Amino acid sequence: MLELFTHILHLDFDWLFAQYNTSIYVILFLIIFIETGLVAMPFLPGDSLLFTAGLFARNGNLNLSTLLILLFIAAVLGDNVNYWIGRTAGLRVFHLKIKGKPIVKQEYLDKTHAFYEKYGSKAIIMARFVPLVRTFAPFAAGIAEMNYAKFFRFDVLGGALWIGLLTMAGYLLGEVELIRKHIDLVCLGIVFLSVVPIILGFLKERKGA
Repeated sequence: MLELFTHILHLDFDWLFAQYNTSIYVILFLIIFIETGLVAMPFLPGDSLLFTAGLFARNGNLNLSTLLILLFIAAVLGDNVNYWIGRTAGLRVFHLKIKGKPIVKQEYLDKTHAFYEKYGSKAIIMARFVPLVRTFAPFAAGIAEMNYAKFFRFDVLGGALWIGLLTMAGYLLGEVELIRKHIDLVCLGIVFLSVVPIILGFLKERKGA
């Protein structure tokens, strides 16, 4: 199991194919599901895994349609599990009291709820493209008791954009030799581009303040 985990972190698809053949679909499904569904597992590869999977689909090792459908389901299912964990267990934890005082003040929970009701749709979609944040966003939305129907609609849209854009980017650029030889740098670039919206938003907020 440790060996499998190591090869997953290093995106060693050649080893995964050699060991698991078509069962690799199950492994990829579980990785995306766990990364988006368990708030304690934000370090699993997401963006880079999708891009690399697209590359291998281009080479004929994976079926593109099957890949897109399975990973989309995994992404949406994971986010929804994370949402309900936050909405049930998360709220219970925050309502616990120490020496008669709550761990988190009710006013903070109210502000979080108001934020997600006002900006939740944008936050849920944008979070998909930001490592770490995409793991915590649905959990926070659950704690904030964001309207579930609203959460689900935009989560489906965000999941489709995330899975589709990054997987297709890998698929369409799969024949570019420069990218094949420098996949690690490409993955770092994806992470950087994912964080850019947050940086711009922060700078805009600072300027406004």
